[in-house]
Amino acid sequence: MSEESFKEGIVAAIPSLRAFARSLSGNRDRADDLVQETLAKAIANRERYTPGTNLKAWMITILRNQYYTEGRKRKREVPDSDGDHAATLTALPQQNGHLEMNDFLSALQCLPEDQREALILIGASGFSYEEAAEMLETRVGTVKSRVSRARSRLDELMSGSPDFKRDSASIEASRELLQRALGV
Repeated sequence: MSEESFKEGIVAAIPSLRAFARSLSGNRDRADDLVQETLAKAIANRERYTPGTNLKAWMITILRNQYYTEGRKRKREVPDSDGDHAATLTALPQQNGHLEMNDFLSALQCLPEDQREALILIGASGFSYEEAAEMLETRVGTVKSRVSRARSRLDELMSGSPDFKRDSASIEASRELLQRALGV
């Protein structure tokens, strides 16, 4: 693979990397940091990439490993236990669409990590079950099972679980958002 086609492949993968990072972290700024770190590592380790393989999948794997590495480091950090500092950093959304997207992202974060990863790789990033299984280092059947359980749980949460109380119009709008985002 030429240097130019490698660079083009990296640039083409950025939207998928951002979407996957956002789904993992649940935070736009942290997602951007993860993508930036992934791009830097991909460029620095270009010689480790095997030409002819899926560049986007290689970069998703780098991002996923970076996310877990950071997660292990964050366990040692002192949390904002009373939430005072965190409360000063939030801004309420201006439109209902933002609220619905926040509900969706909150519901997505309620899923176990293995289910959330599989769902985002299949539903939002467009990878095949086989590609996702390779990236997650598991079997295709396991990925299918995780996606199925994740979709069922998201539908339950978005359809009126006590965790997500909303009016019927908002529930329907969230359901449509879920269907568009996941292609169901």
